[in-house]
Amino acid sequence: MEAHKPLKICSRCVYDITIPDIVFDVNGICQFCKMHDLMEKKYPHNAEGEKNLQKLLAKIKKTGKNNRYDCVIGVSGGTDSTYMLHLAVKAGLRPLAVHFDNGWNSEIAVRNIQNSTNKLGIDLETVVADWEEFKDLQLAFLKASVSDAEIPTDVAIHAVLHDIAAKENVKYVFFGHSFRNEGIVPVSWTYMEGKYLNSVHKKFGRKKITSFPNITLGSLFYYRFIKGIKSIPFMNYFEYDKLKVKDLLEKELGWRYYGGHHHESLYTKFFQSYYLPKKFNIDKRKLEYAAFIRSGIMTREEALKEIAAEEYPYDKDLIGYVIEKLGITKEEFDQIMNAKRKSFHDYPTYYPMLKLLKPFLFLGFKLGFVPEIIYYKYFYKA
Repeated sequence: MEAHKPLKICSRCVYDITIPDIVFDVNGICQFCKMHDLMEKKYPHNAEGEKNLQKLLAKIKKTGKNNRYDCVIGVSGGTDSTYMLHLAVKAGLRPLAVHFDNGWNSEIAVRNIQNSTNKLGIDLETVVADWEEFKDLQLAFLKASVSDAEIPTDVAIHAVLHDIAAKENVKYVFFGHSFRNEGIVPVSWTYMEGKYLNSVHKKFGRKKITSFPNITLGSLFYYRFIKGIKSIPFMNYFEYDKLKVKDLLEKELGWRYYGGHHHESLYTKFFQSYYLPKKFNIDKRKLEYAAFIRSGIMTREEALKEIAAEEYPYDKDLIGYVIEKLGITKEEFDQIMNAKRKSFHDYPTYYPMLKLLKPFLFLGFKLGFVPEIIYYKYFYKA
């Protein structure tokens, strides 16, 4: 019997060849580590970084001085978004908290959102998805047999935040992703855009979608260039140790931890702990651990030990709950899990056009219209 060959792993972090598009340099370092270093230069934690933060805060306050709110912040009840609210208020901003309820909230997430917004004195607007439409979208992506099965939620969050910002005449939307804590997600693991969503639903969906908030190139153009809304990676400006932050949130905001990375959503918990590892051999713990290593929060040896100690733990009872909530049989679920794996390349997307537009997107990146994390993710070559 042939011996199992060890995975080739980045010599600096824990990304490995389970990522199809990974590339290693002569020293065995992956391109994602180099993206991280570029982001470190963009968002330094030094006097220059503090100056950049204060300049941003002053601009946000000046732009929104005549509005009820000067920024819109998406909240999930998780660590990142809750801490972002805390930091925004501490910085003297007047945020409107917005939550997209897709029907999968844990009880802990709901309490965390209520407690944090109440204690911080922040208005909260919740947008509730049409469950039948949303369920149909989620099932369509599961049947499409792609690793991007969480993007209906991600697309909707972006669309809802921008839509509310446009209605409130707010020019800044904050997102809680921090490259220092959550890493850089490979395109081959997660690809997200509106045309892709529509094409998958057209092929596998059953219901007509009338209320789902989608994001297309047209809507992005409208929000950015007509309404003048900017997406701000607010957490990149701050030192952020999640272990210390959790203690702070518990003491000051009555926040509670929910047991895993983004497990405040029951569907995300199922998706990351069961669906991705079992069907695609994708362990998203590697994203967080790699970010911690690059940021000096965790050693590479500690991360490798954590990953080797056990597979991504999952809740067996949650699998049954997901099957029941989606309204499918165990046999249909098994068919989904056993279907041949596919990727976004198997469906109509904007991706071929984006590749053709690379020179223009590079110009937009240099002018600040295209976020650096997006440009690096799709176009950076080591």
